Amino acid sequence: MGNVVIKLGINEITEMKKYYSKQLLEKNPPGSVFSAKTPGCVITAYNSGKVLFQGNDSEKEAGRWGSVASSAMTAAASKTKKVPTSAKGDLPPGISQMSAIGSDEVGTGDFFGPITVVAAYVKKEHIPLLKELGVRDSKDLNDDKIIAIAKVIKDVVPFSLMTLKNDKYNKLQQSGMSQGKMKAILHNQAILNVLEKIAPEQPEAILIDQFVQSSTYFQHLKGQKAVAKEKVCFSTKAEGIHLAVAAASILARYAFVQYIDKLSEAAGFKIPKGAGAQVDVAAAKLIVSKGRDILPSFVKLHFANTDKALALVNKRKF
Repeated sequence: MGNVVIKLGINEITEMKKYYSKQLLEKNPPGSVFSAKTPGCVITAYNSGKVLFQGNDSEKEAGRWGSVASSAMTAAASKTKKVPTSAKGDLPPGISQMSAIGSDEVGTGDFFGPITVVAAYVKKEHIPLLKELGVRDSKDLNDDKIIAIAKVIKDVVPFSLMTLKNDKYNKLQQSGMSQGKMKAILHNQAILNVLEKIAPEQPEAILIDQFVQSSTYFQHLKGQKAVAKEKVCFSTKAEGIHLAVAAASILARYAFVQYIDKLSEAAGFKIPKGAGAQVDVAAAKLIVSKGRDILPSFVKLHFANTDKALALVNKRKF
């Protein structure tokens, strides 16, 4: 799917809205003036004046209104700013404005639900648009915002989603594999998938939200096809360094929320997130209604919550 962004004034956007009046969509993305759909393109105009065209006819449709890759966006993308550095200070200068692959995961600390890892490629010319859409760390956004933003950016940035369901997670964990190794394998595969999608184009940087030392990360990948060490950098709070990581975070959380909804449907009641007392109660309800054998497909068995849930069942305190 093609993506084109142009910059227009408010009068031009008003004229554009009139032009597409019979094709306007009922729901508009966050921060937008309107959204319309033609047979070959979806057009979304934002309050900032940026207009996004998505679809096979994106270039043709954008051509009705102005030139592609406006100078205003190019100038914004070229500005550099001071960003946090990793513990080793090994991030390339100006990384925040580079075309980069970012990788992040969610679900590792949740009792219910899978680990979901996403790697996403954000080109430098798309950085201003993602900022306009409100892309930032998913932990700062509620589920409704995540869903709204993810539905837009999933068609703008190439990405790869890796989902480690609980059945397989529990088998790997019981075989002796650490969660850290599982995550390293998932991150590496997601990045490889994105590199394949964008080939022959190459990112200027690859940034992983750091969950382990880089030496340990590559030790986990020993014997597997891995992205070359010199191409990968790590940093904690990486979502604040490059929007590619923030976008990956949002897409991963979106997938996780969708999966929790499926688990809730299968359980017959709303499944909570996290690892607090509320998940102990939910797991106890699940055991009583479905039987203990159902747990491996719903939860991470080695969490202390399993014993707490069983204790609740035995005492009938829920």
